[in-house]
Amino acid sequence: MEPGNDTRISEFLLLGISQDPELQPLILGLFLSMYLITVFGNLLIILAVISDSHLHTPMYFFLSNLSFVDICFTSTTIPKMLWNIQTQSKVITYEGCITQIYFFLLFAALENFLLAVMAYDRFVAIRRPLHYTVLMNPRLCGLLVLVSWMMSVLNSLLQSLMVLWLSFCIELEIPHFFCEINQVVRLACSDTFLNDMVMNLAAGMLGGASLSGILYSYSKIVSSICGISSAQGKYKAFSTCASHLSVVSLFYSTVLGVYLSSAGTHSSQSSATASVMYTVVTPMLNPFIYSLRNKDIKRALKRIIGVPVI
Repeated sequence: MEPGNDTRISEFLLLGISQDPELQPLILGLFLSMYLITVFGNLLIILAVISDSHLHTPMYFFLSNLSFVDICFTSTTIPKMLWNIQTQSKVITYEGCITQIYFFLLFAALENFLLAVMAYDRFVAIRRPLHYTVLMNPRLCGLLVLVSWMMSVLNSLLQSLMVLWLSFCIELEIPHFFCEINQVVRLACSDTFLNDMVMNLAAGMLGGASLSGILYSYSKIVSSICGISSAQGKYKAFSTCASHLSVVSLFYSTVLGVYLSSAGTHSSQSSATASVMYTVVTPMLNPFIYSLRNKDIKRALKRIIGVPVI
């Protein structure tokens, strides 16, 4: 792409999921509903964990952190999308775009790390049940969350600053509903080799390391469960990590599905549509997954809202 202008740009245009005017009210209503469900669902999980002393354990401490991250993750992109549809505007300022990139990368990485930490928590609970409370002490739990935050902040800060170094051409249309870093970098006129290298390294190292940790933890969990003699004991052990395994499967399958489908079709519009799965649908479903089969969460939610949870 040849440089078209050396002056500093002031805004980008977000093309969204669809440019069909007739679909905009439907998209607005659908995404507003999903956003509200996501926020209130995850907020209820946080309130349940805080208000019920029986839930003051490492597993629910990590769950409340995951719920907070899910709220922030969705709030990074959806409110701006809804505002643009409502005002019939596609504009996002240059500063707003960089800010959105920073917070999207931050909370995406945090989600990734927290899922790995929760897998380690379940690993210790099943492999070392008698030493669980000693090993997973409050200091270690706080340290794991702190390290997750620090690594996520450093990663998002580095990649956001590298986008600031790029110069852009006249064509400033982003075929997405938010400032997805890959799409923004593609619009640059300057050399993007370092950006591409850092993005690939970050995805490989941070995402790969977390996924490897999760797979290792669950391989050991499965071997431990297989060693339990009674069927009731196996069921009880598996039920303690079934919800987390469902969330992990949903998150990574949707993320991998998005990038594999976008690589196969080379269509930015289809990639934007597929991104809805892990940016909106997964955070919305997490509270349901953790509450539907969890008696402790159901009891705490009943105390808060006064209505039994199915």
